[in-house]
Amino acid sequence: MKFEPIVQSLLDTDLYKFNMDQVIFHKHTDLSGEYDFRCRNEGIVFTEEMLEEINAQINHLCALRFTREELDYLRSIRFIKNDYVEFLRLWHPIRDYVETSLTPEGELRILVRGPLFSAMQFEIYLLEIVNEVYFRMKYDYDQLLASAREKLDGKIRAFQDGRYTFQFAEFGCRRRLSREWEDEMVRRMCAETWNCVGTSNVALAMKYKVKPIGTYAHEFVQMYQGIDSIPLAYTNHYALSDWYDEYLGDNGTALSDTLTTDLFLRDFNRSMVNNFSGIRHDSGDPYAWGEKIIAHYKKYGVDPRTKVLLFSDSLNFDRAQALYDYFSGRVKVSFGIGTFCSNDTCVEPLNIVIKLQSVNGRPVAKLSDVEGKSMCRDAEYLEYLKRSVAFRLQREAE
Repeated sequence: MKFEPIVQSLLDTDLYKFNMDQVIFHKHTDLSGEYDFRCRNEGIVFTEEMLEEINAQINHLCALRFTREELDYLRSIRFIKNDYVEFLRLWHPIRDYVETSLTPEGELRILVRGPLFSAMQFEIYLLEIVNEVYFRMKYDYDQLLASAREKLDGKIRAFQDGRYTFQFAEFGCRRRLSREWEDEMVRRMCAETWNCVGTSNVALAMKYKVKPIGTYAHEFVQMYQGIDSIPLAYTNHYALSDWYDEYLGDNGTALSDTLTTDLFLRDFNRSMVNNFSGIRHDSGDPYAWGEKIIAHYKKYGVDPRTKVLLFSDSLNFDRAQALYDYFSGRVKVSFGIGTFCSNDTCVEPLNIVIKLQSVNGRPVAKLSDVEGKSMCRDAEYLEYLKRSVAFRLQREAE
């Protein structure tokens, strides 16, 4: 069978990878990191043939380089700086940083280890590879593609008929059915509705001349846990400060739930409220979260209608419409919708992640607003982190 590359451009990734990497390039090149892969679905088995194909795809990925056209496109994004683009002219994924294996039970293991500015870039590429290899080799791909098209037809009709009235960005590359399908879906959503305002996929944003959308992920806040001089319960403060120093409010949607939203709001003070255009929700009850954020803005005398609530946690269009109807008129409402756009077929999608596990040899972790999203190798460290967060929240109780 002829080899068909899955990742064909180094722009085929989420915008926030470049956003975060630019901060690391300017401020934290001394950090190294380790990332682990996990499939959260029960009973998923990968075969030796799948592993062989995954490794071949990773080898191809690591032979890619940014083209002049791609670098010029990155340079055209107003908050991406020229010195970082010149660094990317030299950068490429390094194969030695990635280890893959299978357990006897067919559980796929992937470990990424290297300088953080380089290791962090593998996440989206690897998830794209794993997902597409699995679905092409496990199922009748043409049948999956036909079911995805049928569902997309219905979704587009629902927008055209006025059933759905919200706007959203497509966030689906990490768990997409395939590169081919995400391309088709983004093209049609942007061409046949007014509701899809952009995509996190930089390659597709460039191809279809739509807005690339994204700010930062949990790993950006987590990485500060690996810096000795920073107290664990204050990592949001340092992350927010570095982000503002880099972008001066020009790339300003904050993520609230890396160490719980309650702790985040301790550091989202009057200055940060004014400096950031909005906040992203990624775990917990979205309605309770939204009310909490609106109340926080009002506490500082800020009109919530001037700020954005960006919802991105396991959304489908019905959930998004319900949230839009609930909050509309009280605050700006936006959505990032991923798997429901890029891998909605006749079979269950994979829930796969690659998460930062350590920085400079120190464990790091996420404490989201729901227990199930935590992922940490070191149970003792996770408990210590929870105690650190609880201590600060108790000491600074209002």
